[in-house]
Amino acid sequence: MTPSAWGAVLGATLAAGLLLIFSRVAASRRPRLETRVLPYVRDLPLLVPPRATTTSATRGVFGPVLAAAADGVERVLGGADSVRRRLERAGLAMAVPEFRVQQVRWGLVAVGFAAAYLLLRALTDQPSAGFAVLLCLTAFATGVLARDQHLSAQVKQRERRIMAELPTVAELLALSVAAGESPVAALDRVVRRSGGEFSADLARVLAEIRTGEPVASPFDELASTSGLPLVARFAQGISVAVERGTPLADVLHAQAADVRDAGRRELIELAARREIAMMVPVVFLVLPVTVLFAFWPGVVGLSLTAP
Repeated sequence: MTPSAWGAVLGATLAAGLLLIFSRVAASRRPRLETRVLPYVRDLPLLVPPRATTTSATRGVFGPVLAAAADGVERVLGGADSVRRRLERAGLAMAVPEFRVQQVRWGLVAVGFAAAYLLLRALTDQPSAGFAVLLCLTAFATGVLARDQHLSAQVKQRERRIMAELPTVAELLALSVAAGESPVAALDRVVRRSGGEFSADLARVLAEIRTGEPVASPFDELASTSGLPLVARFAQGISVAVERGTPLADVLHAQAADVRDAGRRELIELAARREIAMMVPVVFLVLPVTVLFAFWPGVVGLSLTAP
């Protein structure tokens, strides 16, 4: 091949490479479809395409076994409705079968610790087979119940954060409504400028309203699904105020005042319980030591002076 032919080939290769680079740079600088569309549907999380999840080999091998064990736990424990309500109140995006699988995993981890203990004990003393089986079963049940208790603790923590956030959100809604905004616009303003558990619940309410639901219906659903009486009263108050035309700002100010009063009452009750708990070391530790220091010298003196 002549040098001119080689030059033409190399020049064509270089031009093709530069063309590919420039086309890729132009495609990467072009705004993506989700970047252009999602800002207008940010309140509709169901329209966001779910992320593709890859199934690992471990999940493919042990997934059916874990699912069967989760079904067994469900048959033994039951209470799927209670678990579903607690998952909703905890703000966890998982179904009951997924929670049962997590319970099985916790139980298997507990069984692993029990097996490690049995292995260490076998180095010095050979445990009986019945004891080993009973210990493993007890560990598995403990792990399953520990996950259930952890879910209850998650519910309490989230409800505590909601109660701390509720007065501020109610005051912000009241100020927005008093400034002349509609309930939906005030709700949108508060949701966009606040972050928290209760704001996430209000964001879901706003998303349902923007899909065409009446304003009162999502708040009624929030009142029925919430496990907190004050949140249910807050949602019902907004629903009734929207339906009957009651001044919403006054309702929201009253709701915020009620929540703060409830918080003060809870703080006083907590202080009373802690006061009783503080009496335990005083009565069972400090008082016996004080009595001992007071009477011990006299007892020693009597024992020395006695014939």
